[in-house]
Amino acid sequence: MPLKAGAATAADEPPAGGQVAAAETWSLHAQATTVLQFHPGFRSDYAGANSLYAGNSGRETFDLGLYAGVRLWHGAEVYLNPEIDQGFGLSNTIGLAGFSSGEAYKVGARDPYYRLPRWFIRQTFAISEEQEPVAAGPNQLAGAYPTQAIVLTLGKFSVVDLFDTNRYAHDPRADFLNWAVIDAGAFDYAADAWGYSYGAAAEWDGVSRSARVGTFTLSRVPNSRELDPSFKQFALIGEVEQRFATGGLPGKVRLLAYANRGRMARYDDAVAFAAASSAGSTPETVPVRRVAFRPGMSLNVEQELPNQVGVFARASANDGSHEAFEFTEINRSLSGGVSLDGTAWGRGGDAAGFAFAVNGLSSAARRYFAAGGMGILIGDGTLRDYGLEKILETYYSRNLNNDWTVSADVQYIEHPAYNRDRGPVTVFGVRIHWVH
Repeated sequence: MPLKAGAATAADEPPAGGQVAAAETWSLHAQATTVLQFHPGFRSDYAGANSLYAGNSGRETFDLGLYAGVRLWHGAEVYLNPEIDQGFGLSNTIGLAGFSSGEAYKVGARDPYYRLPRWFIRQTFAISEEQEPVAAGPNQLAGAYPTQAIVLTLGKFSVVDLFDTNRYAHDPRADFLNWAVIDAGAFDYAADAWGYSYGAAAEWDGVSRSARVGTFTLSRVPNSRELDPSFKQFALIGEVEQRFATGGLPGKVRLLAYANRGRMARYDDAVAFAAASSAGSTPETVPVRRVAFRPGMSLNVEQELPNQVGVFARASANDGSHEAFEFTEINRSLSGGVSLDGTAWGRGGDAAGFAFAVNGLSSAARRYFAAGGMGILIGDGTLRDYGLEKILETYYSRNLNNDWTVSADVQYIEHPAYNRDRGPVTVFGVRIHWVH
């Protein structure tokens, strides 16, 4: 996952009196990640088309990707990320609003297949003479970059490459896995079924604060493999970031707001349409979709503490009267946790973390699912006894060498898909990650 745009700016001159790595004109990095997840059987009074399978179940995902970058002209860099994917999420990535693996897409395949999920150009305009060295990395050319800059990014990439980032909980290849922990649960960001979109973003990066805005195309229809290239359906996103120090240790707070404009259904309209139709009809969103705006917002905090400890938290909410368009059925969410660096116990390169997430549905969404409606990830055929979906996750990542890590992950989930009549379920995971 690339760095935020403001950290990926470039300039030709090194800082006065300082030594920096030679500026790269091109780079090539690679990564591979395998995630295996398993859950034992759990209580299920009933199930529907979008329910998590209640018996013993295990699935795996694999992806292999390249990160190619070239410096074009002063301040300009272009990146391509070809990728090969394979595998399935548990129950083919349904049955949990806060799904258990950020490495599981909504499109599963038994055989490996090729994609080009990212291709974008990044242009940096320096607004200060002061520079700082930046090391080489995936989607990051080494060199000296201005500490204050305006950065433009254009192409195909993930919204959460730039927005809602968090040092301690954002990368399913390195830290936590659950969707509602690595991203703000109620951030229904523009994306195809793999999590990417066409768009443009601009960032102003100052000394202690940043501001970024972007527009991205939505899918042709909610939760689709195909994006709408006409931009008739789109998302507008804005985020402000304040950096500070507490006891000499760095922290950040980010406030994000967004609005999706597309053809989407009101939950109550879907229920009313079904009630007015033939007896026993279940609600569907397709017949009642109309052009509408669906706004939301999130608050995102991170703080480093002494002894290589970091804490983080997110709170988010969106308009729960309309169906989820891209991400998942979460109308409000609160998450947070602790991240530990292995140097604290003599294991440099190791990491551990503990996190929680609590997800909720709006009253309109509850009525829709109680009547038998289906969503992007959830739908048990009814929702007789609603409860907040509660998630606990812990992981330990063991560094084997500079390139390889292996991680163990455990998630305990109460009321999967907000259903008190199902669960709890415990998900065990192993992640093997290579990057070079």
